[in-house]
Amino acid sequence: MDLKTEALADIEATRKFFDRTTRVLEEADAGFSPTPETMTVTAQIAHVAQSIDWFRAGGFEDRWTMDWEAMAAELARVQSLAEARRWLGEAWGRLRAAVEAMPEAKLGETIAENPILPPRARAYTVTGIADHTAHHRGSLAVYARLLGKVPAMPYGDD
Repeated sequence: MDLKTEALADIEATRKFFDRTTRVLEEADAGFSPTPETMTVTAQIAHVAQSIDWFRAGGFEDRWTMDWEAMAAELARVQSLAEARRWLGEAWGRLRAAVEAMPEAKLGETIAENPILPPRARAYTVTGIADHTAHHRGSLAVYARLLGKVPAMPYGDD
């Protein structure tokens, strides 16, 4: 399988697993967090969206932003679960479009020196996204259970 096909399949699987696990969460759950210092449901989903855009800009465009305060302020502006999910859908779309538009040779190029990912082919940026998204998918599954809900098995059928 070529890098582009593999990356696109990984994007789709990661999106599907995240959506399947988190669809049990509703707008009424948007402000829930297990402790005051943890992210809310809305913040977690917005953070996933922001991170997809962040990884895309860094891994595919060599633009690694490290302004954590500005990124936190951007997250704080998201006020609803619907808004966070909209951002997430758009971020997946931007990522998919970036991979589709990138020539196979460029996907195979080693990413520029950066403080986040080891030197690997650009296409493997998607692996970092998948891993990060899985981390938050798991957190949100715990949040759902704390709210008395049962998240769907991520790998099951719809």
